[in-house]
Amino acid sequence: MSSLSRELVFLILQFLDEEKFKDSVHKLEQESGFFFNMRYFEDMVTNGEWEEVEKYLSGFTKVDDNRYSMKIFFEIRKQKYLEALDKRDRAKAVDILVKDLKVFASFNEELFKEITQLLTLENFRDNEQLSKYGDTKSARSIMLAELKKLIEANPLFRDKLQFPTLKNSRLRTLINQSLNWQHQLCKNPRSNPDIKTLFVDHSCGQPNGTSAPSPVTNHLMGAVPKTGGFPPLGAHGPFQPTPAALPTSLAGWMANPSPVPHPSASAGPLGLAAANTAAILKRPRTPPTGNPTMDYQTADSEFVLKRSRPFGIPDEANNLPVNMLPVAYPNQSHGQSSYSSDDLPRSVVMTLSPGSAVKSMDFHPVQQILFLVGTNTGDVMIYKLPSQEKAIKNFKVWDIGACSGALQASLASDYTASINRVMWSPDGTLVGVAYSKHIVHIYSYHGGDELRNHLEIEAHVGSVNDLAFSYPNKQLCLVTCGDDRVIKVWDAATGIKQYTFEGHEAPVYSVCPHHKENIQFIFSTATDGKIKAWLYDNVGSRVDYDAPGHSSTTMAYSADGARLFSCGTNKEGDSSLVEWNESEGAVKRTYHGLAKRTVGVVQFDTTKNRFLAAGDEFTVKFWDMDNVNLLTSTDADGGLPASPTIRFNKEGILLAASTNDGIKILANTDGIRLLRTVESRTFDASRAASAAAVKALPVGTFGPSSTPIGTSIGDRAAPVSAMVGLNNDNRSLVDIKPRIADESVEKARIWKLTEISELSQCRSLRLPDTLTAMRVSRLIYTNSGLSVLALSSNAVHKLWKWQRNERIQKATASSLPQLWQPSSGILMTNDISDTNPEDAVPCFALSKNDSYVMSASGGKISLFNMMTFKTMTTFMPPPPAATYLAFHPQDNNIIAIGMDDSSIQIYNVRVDEVKTKLKGHQKRITGLAFSHTLNVLVSSGADSQLCVWNTDGWEKQSSKFLQMPSGRAAAPLADTRVQFHSDQMHLLAVHETQIAIYEAPKLECLKQWVPREVSGPITHAVYSCDSQLIYVSFEDGSVGVLTALTLRLRCRILPTAYLPPNPSLRVYPLVVAAHPSEPNQFALGLTDGGVHVLEPLESEGKWGTNPPIENGAGPSTTSGAAASDQPQR
Repeated sequence: MSSLSRELVFLILQFLDEEKFKDSVHKLEQESGFFFNMRYFEDMVTNGEWEEVEKYLSGFTKVDDNRYSMKIFFEIRKQKYLEALDKRDRAKAVDILVKDLKVFASFNEELFKEITQLLTLENFRDNEQLSKYGDTKSARSIMLAELKKLIEANPLFRDKLQFPTLKNSRLRTLINQSLNWQHQLCKNPRSNPDIKTLFVDHSCGQPNGTSAPSPVTNHLMGAVPKTGGFPPLGAHGPFQPTPAALPTSLAGWMANPSPVPHPSASAGPLGLAAANTAAILKRPRTPPTGNPTMDYQTADSEFVLKRSRPFGIPDEANNLPVNMLPVAYPNQSHGQSSYSSDDLPRSVVMTLSPGSAVKSMDFHPVQQILFLVGTNTGDVMIYKLPSQEKAIKNFKVWDIGACSGALQASLASDYTASINRVMWSPDGTLVGVAYSKHIVHIYSYHGGDELRNHLEIEAHVGSVNDLAFSYPNKQLCLVTCGDDRVIKVWDAATGIKQYTFEGHEAPVYSVCPHHKENIQFIFSTATDGKIKAWLYDNVGSRVDYDAPGHSSTTMAYSADGARLFSCGTNKEGDSSLVEWNESEGAVKRTYHGLAKRTVGVVQFDTTKNRFLAAGDEFTVKFWDMDNVNLLTSTDADGGLPASPTIRFNKEGILLAASTNDGIKILANTDGIRLLRTVESRTFDASRAASAAAVKALPVGTFGPSSTPIGTSIGDRAAPVSAMVGLNNDNRSLVDIKPRIADESVEKARIWKLTEISELSQCRSLRLPDTLTAMRVSRLIYTNSGLSVLALSSNAVHKLWKWQRNERIQKATASSLPQLWQPSSGILMTNDISDTNPEDAVPCFALSKNDSYVMSASGGKISLFNMMTFKTMTTFMPPPPAATYLAFHPQDNNIIAIGMDDSSIQIYNVRVDEVKTKLKGHQKRITGLAFSHTLNVLVSSGADSQLCVWNTDGWEKQSSKFLQMPSGRAAAPLADTRVQFHSDQMHLLAVHETQIAIYEAPKLECLKQWVPREVSGPITHAVYSCDSQLIYVSFEDGSVGVLTALTLRLRCRILPTAYLPPNPSLRVYPLVVAAHPSEPNQFALGLTDGGVHVLEPLESEGKWGTNPPIENGAGPSTTSGAAASDQPQR
């Protein structure tokens, strides 16, 4: 069902409710599954209408959908059972036990037995657990409170507990608007038309000489006769005619158009015939504002809400035990991350002095220490924080001869220009600069100190006031606006103009490109306070609305794109900061705390989907997005102008604020740790002077000033991923691994490779196993970090669980786990069809909530429930057979399936449908990895080739074959595995001959490491959870630990360190798995069927030490280094 059809159901529900068709309302709620009426549910439970309760629930979930659903049905049936016992109605109790409760026996047989034994008691309250059971009314009340919590936590009820905010009689309003449109199209419109039916289009019939009424004021549909009365229509004016349909997120803004619409928005009635545009412009489904981290479906999978497939994958949370008694549940947080004002960057850590007034700033989207600045003298600068070093470009027109006469004349009299806006492109390789005189510059940046000229565009007549990057039609473009009242869109690669949008009646002040449900649009604001919206179609403005106070306004979305905010200041100095309701085109909330009379235009920014900040009254002010009152503020130790320019970095741990003579960088605890870590990496004697430029913080922030740099970094790593250096420039790279020893002291020592050869030199644990020992083909930790899942070559899965207690919070080599099986004793065993599992290529993928595993061993793909081990479904029988599986990072129901025929199938589990097939490899697929930052899928094959696919349209973006080391030949079907670094930009490629680091999406090989031949081929390798280490297993049984940043071997673990001596048996690891939260723990799956967990000794805390970087210039790049485990380029 499409998004608009779904909204129509809500309108019908509202209509039925207003007309008092109560039974019909609840029947439609149940049958559509769109809205769960909690009040109706409460009434039924309170009244003990158990059959109706379960019938209503069946429209939304079934018993075996997930743990929450199971618990909901169990509590209801248990209460029904206890009430029958309480009434001494044994026959009914037995009937409930057999028909309703027996289904739970397969999940908890002991519990079912205990429930059955209640029949033998004269009073079930004699059971200790039920001794506090009161009367029926109080028991139902207690149970209802629990049920509400379970329903709110159940992913299947997500977005179904809140009825949309609608104006009264919204369906009648739409009908009235339709009739107005029909009346406008009449050949002979009457002044008082007589509407007698809705079954056919309206027509006034014969002419009567009168003119058509005003469509804005006349209501053709009055009170409709009906038993019980039909309430008269309110004062709802119709929409103006528009040439094409538009997204409802924009359409809502047209509900109250200007009395005189701009000509560009009206193309006459013929525009209504633009047929199927509406089919693709569907309303975005926005998650509740209290739950920014909640997953939600796109309109393409809208009918997922109907739960039409029995094997769809809900997003479950923690395991829910089935308890006999209603127990109090702790408050559950179902979404919003817990942030406090302490997470805000408010400590001043350094000051920059660009030499002129700062006009615009932007942090790099990936490398958070790269900071872009534009000044009032036209200078563009890139700082590498915390250093004062910078790349700089002064204002200069590159080709004066190509400029217009007006620009040449302006430059002849005054060869200066101020910068109005600087911005990084989404991938951080381009810099856009908007100047106060006609010009836009685009520079390319690839590290180091050089900004390279890319494009010079004379974009507007007069000042270019704003710019932003966007991706219409999957093509990187630059959107600009200016004093000439025009918005333009340019191809960022060629500089060719793509679109021109005209319609503003004042200089355009800002632009805000965005997209929802693949609909790309641009908001623009003008100095007269008008807001307009445009689709990329040259048709005209879709919105004509007034900003609060008719102010010069900037607009910005929250990081997840779900919430829209604006901030501005009008000519009288009144400022406003508001959140918009996109579907209504109205202000949703107005934030308090801005000054009554502001000097200059207030600038603002958003971060973490949680906070807003604005520069006002010589301070930076902060708000929680969900609270209109001011949260806190800081004056940044003084020196801020009245309305400072401000900018958060992507993670929200740094904040830049312009001062009267420069820039102050503010940080929170993580930001401080980040800057200190970078500083400690780049510190040496030659940099002592520049290091002193970083402002010293108060004692207690970094620690005493006498502490050597690098020694006070805390135990917790900053949430920033390490960057592989561009152009081999490692000086500014971030290494977030906690500093355990003073690096400057380490460098002074003679470094030696750590070699572990004895059991006593590390902690190792072979996991207990009572099942048949077969070669371990695949191995993974669960996302909780408490379990290890293995897939053996005989198609059987094994799951080991550590029991959580005060001492053990995650998997560890210091404590034995349990080889876990459900009480039924069944095993998760893949379909093997007619294939020999020993010859198959096993693969599996674990859902992000640890509830389901998708797996194959040469036969059909199986979907298993991790709690019950039951096979929920099988699909895709061979040929071809699946050889690799990967869940889409944003949608558990979309999986990428690599095949042994070299194709990749993008499959929707819910609808049992292959969305598309990707072809680009010559041999079977051996690896798949998604990047949610780049929106790409990278595939690898037995052909030693890497391919990059865009996940929006699934087109191939690039491909590259691995560079084989000289003198090394790959096996004909050697696996190539891929894994993204936690920065989601850099890619680890693993082949039997090498480890290589690539930069996506262009697949530039940044580093390559070739092992010694005596170690034998590489069997597998993975990043540690923080991407600081790479664990590599070899055919000789050894394991190498590399420093990921430099691809230098830091530790070698010999097989004697974890295997007992057995000369007659050649055992080695086939797979390596990294713990999801402990960077120094990994597990090995061996050829003899064993699984070993390894950790360094507690006294050591880590695997070896970083090899020194010669002369600070990065790793060796000579080809001869390969013989000694050194990296190559």
